[in-house]
Amino acid sequence: MDFAVHNKLASLIWSVADDCLRDVYVRGKYCDVILLMAVLHRLDTLLEASKEKVIHNKLSPAIL
Repeated sequence: MDFAVHNKLASLIWSVADDCLRDVYVRGKYCDVILLMAVLHRLDTLLEASKEKVIHNKLSPAIL
């Protein structure tokens, strides 16, 4: 990803943050929320392939 694309994405993210997070979080705390959401999204993406298996195992009674 080149610098121009990176800047466009960063601007988009901060624009959405301004629109959605205004009056919910102090402007200086946006980065804490965005970082957390980015990490959660990344984990969700990485674990998507095994999600159904995990849900199925969680709903089945465990035999010890």
